[in-house]
Amino acid sequence: MDMQTLPTVVLGTTGASADDVIAVARGNARVELSEQAVEALAAGRKIVDDLAARPEPVYGVSTGFGALATRHIGPELRAQLQRNIVRSHAAGMGPRVEREVVRALQFLRLKTVASGHTGVRPEVAQTMADVLNAGIVPVVHEYGSLGCSGDLAPLSHCALTLMGEGEAEGPDGTVRPAGELLAAAGIKPVELREKEGLALLNGTDGMLGMLVMALADLARLQTSADITAALTLEALLGSAKVLAPELQAVRPHPGQAASAANMLKVLEGSGLTGHHQDDAPRVQDAYSVRCAPQVAGAGRDTAAHARTVAERELAAAVDNPIVLRDGRVESNGNFHGAPVAYVLDFLAIAAADLASISERRTDRLLDKNRSHGLPAFLAADPGVDSGLMIAQYTQAALVSDLKRLAVPASADSIPSSAMQEDHVSMGWSAARKLRTAVDNLTRVIAIELYAATRALELRSGLVPAPASAAVIAAVREAGVEGPGGDRFLAPDLAAADAFVRTGALVAAAESVTGPLA
Repeated sequence: MDMQTLPTVVLGTTGASADDVIAVARGNARVELSEQAVEALAAGRKIVDDLAARPEPVYGVSTGFGALATRHIGPELRAQLQRNIVRSHAAGMGPRVEREVVRALQFLRLKTVASGHTGVRPEVAQTMADVLNAGIVPVVHEYGSLGCSGDLAPLSHCALTLMGEGEAEGPDGTVRPAGELLAAAGIKPVELREKEGLALLNGTDGMLGMLVMALADLARLQTSADITAALTLEALLGSAKVLAPELQAVRPHPGQAASAANMLKVLEGSGLTGHHQDDAPRVQDAYSVRCAPQVAGAGRDTAAHARTVAERELAAAVDNPIVLRDGRVESNGNFHGAPVAYVLDFLAIAAADLASISERRTDRLLDKNRSHGLPAFLAADPGVDSGLMIAQYTQAALVSDLKRLAVPASADSIPSSAMQEDHVSMGWSAARKLRTAVDNLTRVIAIELYAATRALELRSGLVPAPASAAVIAAVREAGVEGPGGDRFLAPDLAAADAFVRTGALVAAAESVTGPLA
């Protein structure tokens, strides 16, 4: 995309929105500082400069950091102090973190800086925006953050790039020395002054960025799961009566009502629902079918709570010490990642359970003893053909991994900094495992989609709902083959995964139902 056509996000002093984060992280939107932000930056910096000129020590301005905060640092060493904290804290190890995560990290740190509460000079903030707009992405590593005193190592690697040191990825995707990339973009490296090094690396920006993106992905997946649950209910000749609004109203969880309403929309006009077989009469469907709205809805309500936490964080200025409008610079504990870490872990639990119930529905479609007339494993010639037997194995392996990923990271704490930082959030770790969980959940839903659409096509003589028919047509158009003899299955599963991941599943259903929740 031509740089001139990219959207622009303007940062003021009151934070940013989730849409802003997504636009910058994933859409490469440009960033500008508002006039209000520049004024707030200048006012905050004046407070720091005034305090720096005084003889008494002020944490982060004229002292060491963490357990070394007892040492007073004279004016002649303060620039070196700020450089040193960035260099020493850029201690990450392991694989590189994804480009979109680092862009979110850069943007959210700039969001806090733009508030004027950090004491960073306007020119440093402008350089942060220039680096983002130039498409320069610092090399940030998987390990190094404990989620307390902020995402220290990840943010330090970002600050190192501003200084023209370390490595970064250029707009062409090539990793080069950061100084070379800045020079090529015409950006002058920053020379940090009092408090600025600390201010650039003392925030919960990495875990928050990953939370915002996970919420966007989960919103799509929750709708996708409602669609696949409806397709499976239909393929199993289940009853849609349990989805009635009056039944949801007597247990008024909003997420449950939304999921049930989605399923009803998808199933409208179905010729399969309620056709219980004479040789296997059913009074009720199995839990994995009948309770789909309750489980998916609980996940929706979990996401709603997490979204509230994210919105509060997006409106926050997280730094220590913080510059107050009345001229004080005060130490605080707002950098602790517990609020974000808890909801990241909570979402991983919800993702695991949504995957678990999806896998149980898939298994029911494949079991001839429970599928009410469908062939074993949806195979063309069971015994000669194995059908989708091993697709369910893959799904089960993914679900098992999701259950391991649901173990909370935030319940752990390893003291650091000579026991000064004796309780940490592990929020970065919670965010990293949630990203994997969301990725795996996508694959699990894709496998249910693959099985359910095949099962519906095997119900000869019965007409699926118009929305179901639209999904089947779209998924076949996307390269996912229908019923037939055994073939190389991995390409079909990959195509189904892409169909869910890109939002094509939701779009296909909504082409008939209209907007789904």
